[in-house]
Amino acid sequence: MEQLPIYSRAQLALRNGQDKPEIWVAYNGFVYDVGSSRLWREGKHYEHWAGQDLTDELSDAPHTEKVFDKFEPIGKLKS
Repeated sequence: MEQLPIYSRAQLALRNGQDKPEIWVAYNGFVYDVGSSRLWREGKHYEHWAGQDLTDELSDAPHTEKVFDKFEPIGKLKS
């Protein structure tokens, strides 16, 4: 597996579907491009917003972390 680039929270925040065309979220230290999902149109998914670390918000979701299996990590979130 090739080494993934590291992104800062500021870089992630710009990929919110508004400031830049990319729609990214982070979960458990990994960054995912969710722009291919119709559920993330315009950077919103129900009460969740792209460009953020969603690790702490997953407990409010009606699904498990398995939802991230649909997406390949594109990077790591800088701690």
